[in-house]
Amino acid sequence: MDAAEYKHIVLGLIFLKYISDTFVKQQDKVRHMVSDPDSEYFISEDPAEYAKELELRDYYTKDNVFWVPKKARWETLRSKAKQPDIGALIDGAMTAIENQNQSLRGKLDKRFGRVQLSQGVLGELIDLISTIGFGEKYDASDLLGEVYEYFLGQFASAEGKKGGQFYTPAHVVKTLVAVLSPNSGRVYDPCCGSGGMSVQSAEFVKEHGGRVDDISIYGQESNPTTWRLAAMNLAIRGFAADLGKEPADTFAKDQFPDLKFDYILANPPFNISDWGGEKYESDPRWQFGRPPAGNANYAWLQHMLWKLRPGGQAGVVLANGSMSTNSGGEGQIREAMVRGDMVEVMVALPGQLFLNTQIPVCLWFLTNDKTKNGQDRRGETLFIDARKLGYLKERVHRILADEEIERIADTVNSWKHKSGYKDQLGFCKSAIFEDIEKNGFTLTPGRYVGAVPQNQENEAFNEKMISLVSKLHEQRKESTRLDNEIAHKLELIGFREGAI
Repeated sequence: MDAAEYKHIVLGLIFLKYISDTFVKQQDKVRHMVSDPDSEYFISEDPAEYAKELELRDYYTKDNVFWVPKKARWETLRSKAKQPDIGALIDGAMTAIENQNQSLRGKLDKRFGRVQLSQGVLGELIDLISTIGFGEKYDASDLLGEVYEYFLGQFASAEGKKGGQFYTPAHVVKTLVAVLSPNSGRVYDPCCGSGGMSVQSAEFVKEHGGRVDDISIYGQESNPTTWRLAAMNLAIRGFAADLGKEPADTFAKDQFPDLKFDYILANPPFNISDWGGEKYESDPRWQFGRPPAGNANYAWLQHMLWKLRPGGQAGVVLANGSMSTNSGGEGQIREAMVRGDMVEVMVALPGQLFLNTQIPVCLWFLTNDKTKNGQDRRGETLFIDARKLGYLKERVHRILADEEIERIADTVNSWKHKSGYKDQLGFCKSAIFEDIEKNGFTLTPGRYVGAVPQNQENEAFNEKMISLVSKLHEQRKESTRLDNEIAHKLELIGFREGAI
């Protein structure tokens, strides 16, 4: 099967195992409560007397655990995995789960009965997914969340250009989240794909000691299949989210017309030409000028500004051309946005970060009030040139390391709070309105940060090489030590290296 097709089979089964395992975990908790004489919920130590309690829905819904009917539980399906009608049984399980959980209604994939596979293959896949390890040392939702994220990335890679329609690389998402630091309020993604921005936002809150309940997650997606992927991705992490009543075009059918948001994070499709721009001539969202019908970049930027509450912040991934193009009136819109003091930070990133395109991209950080979220920054814009960051994981795929993401976020944070920030030649520059005006309202960071003199680059290179050679020396020493230790262990059990 093509990756684009079997993606839904694998991810659907992983989701089914997650909600079933979570249900069983809660059931064990209920069993302990009703059979423990010291518990206020104690009924009896006899399983026959408390069996009905284990199937009371309220014990599960009160702790936000999905209710899973008996026929949809993983072990039930696993026991029937070798039956020829297992595909239809899985579809029935998905329907039963949707019927019992309003938030999942219409969001689960039910194509298992129609899949053309050799007999037994689906059963083998169920057996394989059954081995995803749980137990005391693993948290089920964390582990399956990581598995789900891993598969999304692998499928995006396998699908090439099509993969970009539903997946933004995690390190790019982390950069947006690290800079915006969403910690409370409403978080919105108007083109949410498989939900990566929302997942990382919620993870950020957890990692920084907050409660996921402190943020409300909203998203919209026009592709029905991708919309379902997002619903499962968020549910598998235990995050409640509102993805609208249906998959829908953000420009044509805003699912949240009356809401404004504290944080917006988005990776809209680059330079999309068939967005129907001619239909929105007098749209109130175009506060800074009507976007050209042949390119949606400035429609996305203005939609997000329109959706921000006072003091809200947005982070958007776009193609580099958006920072300098003047076609179709985009230059005038960009100038109006700068004059309106909406552009807070511009970050130029290197190429090869995305699986579906080699072109370099940039990050736009927007706000409608530069007196909030830090010191007064009115009339100032921060430019960061991060094109030299990242490392090649594969020949055509570059990754931003965690310390590089942290460097970008720390630079923005110190600039916002006017706490220890300094311009760094070749990396960052705090520009005033007059600087941008002199550059014709082009927002390319390279125009502002300057270039590092050649001799300084050589010095930096020499310092880095000294550090790398020293590290290599240490690693060789460690390698020798480990080789000796392995040889010693082998001797202890009767093997000598030369005899193997």
